[in-house]
Amino acid sequence: MQTQQWQIDVGSEVTSAAHEPAKGTRRGVYVMAHGAGGSMNDNAMRGAANALRGIGLDVIRFNFLYKEKGSGGPDRMPRLVECFTAVVDRVRSDLPGVSLFIGGRSMGGRAASMMAADGFDAQGLLLLAYPLHPPGQHDKRRDAHLPAIVMPVLCCNGTRDSFCDPALMSAAVKTVKTRWTMHWIEDADHGFHVPKKSGRTDSDVLEEVAEATSAWLGTILV
Repeated sequence: MQTQQWQIDVGSEVTSAAHEPAKGTRRGVYVMAHGAGGSMNDNAMRGAANALRGIGLDVIRFNFLYKEKGSGGPDRMPRLVECFTAVVDRVRSDLPGVSLFIGGRSMGGRAASMMAADGFDAQGLLLLAYPLHPPGQHDKRRDAHLPAIVMPVLCCNGTRDSFCDPALMSAAVKTVKTRWTMHWIEDADHGFHVPKKSGRTDSDVLEEVAEATSAWLGTILV
């Protein structure tokens, strides 16, 4: 099956999405939202989608409404969640019965985590570069809702991520009640880039994320 381009109604507005099929046997479908400064078609989204398709996930990339309209800053969280929910509704309509995972990069993952905390129904939450706090502002943590999440979580962050201090994230994870798997990517920053002196490439990092995700899926899809 080839990539399908979708147009999805979100209230009185419309946004774009792309459904990319898994490579090989499908294990589930991952609805992946972009970060605040990104879009469904940025390199980080395309790279992550390609890696995750390689482990058996269909991937749905989509634009939040502000990005679809070419607006400046992100929509408020309720509007982000409304858009995300509309995309999931389309996925459930087109792919009934397929194991569903939600998440995304940075802000997109945060929106998915808010949905999960509110009791959204999915098999798991996959967070890529979760933005625990703004850079340099460790007192403004986005973790108050995390203990309300009940679905399994895999969170992948780089050890050099300016949005996620490892010590603060480790402390936040201690407050959760669900099965939360934290995967730290050595030397990676918020964009999952690693310095040349590490001896690794960005592709190596995405392969690591895919391998961690595949192992995590194995604990859920039994």
